[in-house]
Amino acid sequence: QVQLVESGGGLVQPGGSLRLSCAASGGIFSINGMGWYRQAPGKQRELVASIISGGTTTYAASVKGRFTISRDNAKNTVYLQMNSPKPEDTAVYYCQMKIVRVMPRLEYVYWGQGAQVTVSS
Repeated sequence: QVQLVESGGGLVQPGGSLRLSCAASGGIFSINGMGWYRQAPGKQRELVASIISGGTTTYAASVKGRFTISRDNAKNTVYLQMNSPKPEDTAVYYCQMKIVRVMPRLEYVYWGQGAQVTVSS
């Protein structure tokens, strides 16, 4: 049973920094894409950043230059380093992974449980 567990959310001041982590476990053969999404109250979930197995990254225009996504393949973990966050970054952040399971040897999309990030002074 594949599970994704997020950690690192909380309250951060504007201009501060915060790091989110998301670790996958259970019956994993390989992990292709990893990403972070967020959903603010009354808004649709949106892609924040993604990273593929080769290391290529993409970012939403609103976070480019402030947020950094990275992955540790040995730990099946993806990170989101949030520098200089703004109040408009306040949202629930969800990690997503495209995981090939051991059995059956197919790719599935999994989501973390969500982590609240509040940017406020």
